[in-house]
Amino acid sequence: MIALKVRRPQMKVSKLEDTPTKEGHAGAVMREVITADDGAPNFAMRVIEVKPGATTPSHSHPWEHEVFILSGRAVVKGGQEEAEISKDSVIYIPPNEHHCFENISDEPLCFV
Repeated sequence: MIALKVRRPQMKVSKLEDTPTKEGHAGAVMREVITADDGAPNFAMRVIEVKPGATTPSHSHPWEHEVFILSGRAVVKGGQEEAEISKDSVIYIPPNEHHCFENISDEPLCFV
């Protein structure tokens, strides 16, 4: 009988500034702080920063989004609705709903 060694995920502690940035759509930068590589197969945590006046691309995907606004002001557009959001706003976007974030302030919009 061959014994298989199973690697269990371990706790990860890191600093945001130590996570590499990935250029997104014009005016947006993303940091993937928790991914499947960290042992999280069902969840990803990303910190996204959108420059003043910039917009994330309108898109959809088969999973939901839970979003927490860290700083800035924006309009979130989803389905047939839109709402103004700001620091400490919490947003739920259902699976397959087209959505985007438009920064309407003079400071960066930052969200998780």
